[in-house]
Amino acid sequence: MTFLFTLAFLLLIVGAFLLLQLSPLDLVDQVNTFAAQRKTKLKKSVALSKKPVKLRGIKRIVKEAQDILAQENDKQKWPQLILASMGLAALGLLISSALNNVFLAPVLAGGLGLMPFLLISFSYIRKKKGLNAALETALSTITSSYLRTESIVTAVRENVDHLDPIIRPTFERFLVQADLISSDLMAGLETMKRGIDSPVFHEWIDAMKLCQKDRNLKSTLLPIVNKMSDMRVVSGELNILLYQPLKVYVIMALFLVLEIPFIRILNEEWYLLLMNTVAGKIVITIDVILLLISFVNVIRSTRPIEYRR
Repeated sequence: MTFLFTLAFLLLIVGAFLLLQLSPLDLVDQVNTFAAQRKTKLKKSVALSKKPVKLRGIKRIVKEAQDILAQENDKQKWPQLILASMGLAALGLLISSALNNVFLAPVLAGGLGLMPFLLISFSYIRKKKGLNAALETALSTITSSYLRTESIVTAVRENVDHLDPIIRPTFERFLVQADLISSDLMAGLETMKRGIDSPVFHEWIDAMKLCQKDRNLKSTLLPIVNKMSDMRVVSGELNILLYQPLKVYVIMALFLVLEIPFIRILNEEWYLLLMNTVAGKIVITIDVILLLISFVNVIRSTRPIEYRR
């Protein structure tokens, strides 16, 4: 009966949107606009500037996903991400109501609602590793050409066709700016620096800008390029250690999910105690909480290795 009530409530919300001819994306846009226009008191702004609040938990996960979309110039996907989160949260409510577990409802709704943001972070981590590999090759070849020609425009033009598609547009925009828009190489290098999020690449750009003023500083480029090679070597050596928590998590999660049907097969009375008693429902809720916390920690532990200046 609880499942039917929950389903009726969610269908009532959907019907209200259809009756009023409203789009969920429009609602999300209005909420974001209201949040952006809300003014912060001066006293609070001064306090935050002196002692910034460190985000934790759900706020940190959501803020990281928002920052990733901003870095990738995909801010238009934010309303869709919110909508997907709301849909998964509703699914969590339906599942918990079908299990008749009121303790599980907020946990499952919140956990499934966070999944789109966690997947954004996980996909960014995978893309970051591919970016580091592409930058290693690109910086190595472009630096070799620059040491020979002493012209960054010529060096980029000689190698742009062989670059990885992940980073090629950034270097192509540099060539267009240098050839057709402005001959100011400093401005072009600064624009290219903003196009790729990598501390080593930013350091390489800064060194390249210094080389435009003093060609004798070009010897500083190779040590920076070697940092990318060091990152690849260290990442390869630690790859097993980095992904070991993920493998262990997947195995343990499967065991935890399959535990309930196994208990039902072994002993029907144990299954009924687990599913229908208050103590059993609390145990299931605690298991789901630990599963979600472990998933967040596993994603954080698989971040790629990077140099920090």
